[in-house]
Amino acid sequence: MSSLYLETSVLSYLAALPSRDVVTAARQQVARDWWATRRAGFDLYISQAVLGEAGAGDPAEAATRLALVAGLPLLDVTAEAAALAQRLQALAAFPARAAADALHVAPAAVHGVDYLLTGNLRHIANAERRPRIERACRAAGYRPPVICTPDELMGDS
Repeated sequence: MSSLYLETSVLSYLAALPSRDVVTAARQQVARDWWATRRAGFDLYISQAVLGEAGAGDPAEAATRLALVAGLPLLDVTAEAAALAQRLQALAAFPARAAADALHVAPAAVHGVDYLLTGNLRHIANAERRPRIERACRAAGYRPPVICTPDELMGDS
């Protein structure tokens, strides 16, 4: 079975009330469809960064997000992952305000996770940034995870 790092934005789509914005509503629905039909096909992992982000904000939504990931194995943010996160910030041009995004990519790469599932189109699942992320991981000696959104990982269904 393939391994998958579940980034916080997917949890946010799953836990939020349906949006009135048509694009956000569509992303929420795709995330819910993926969760219902595809998640069982992967070994899911999170990190402490996911727990920290998932537990922040609206208390009811935070409780829902945390319940979704309860019991999932945590990937350690090792010294190697912290060093890779710094390298990613420099080489993949993560802005300072997006430092946490590098802390999602780095442990997934260091631990050899196959996929990183995200709804973060600005800093992670970004066509201009992905090649830089991949180069930074490879330059540090790690195979980058396949960064994708729920709709990209729906399989043949």
